Amino acid sequence: MERYLYLRNLISELLEESPLVSEEVVADIRHLLRVGEEGLAFDTMCSWIYEDSLPITLAYYGRLVSAAQELGIPRSTDKLDELIVG
Repeated sequence: MERYLYLRNLISELLEESPLVSEEVVADIRHLLRVGEEGLAFDTMCSWIYEDSLPITLAYYGRLVSAAQELGIPRSTDKLDELIVG
């Protein structure tokens, strides 16, 4: 239970700080977190950041990579380094 809450909080924090602006996408990701689909929620968030070519900072990218490692889905952050800005 502790790990579940930790991962849920981690992804929630990343979502709050993400460059995503679509309320529908954010709502979908929150729904996935509520039903216990942390990995899918994280992968969905990363996919939308990439698909929408949203700029991210190097620090935020590092946090995404770290979270992907903790979730055991490191490929979720593939290509996100292309979106890093100053």
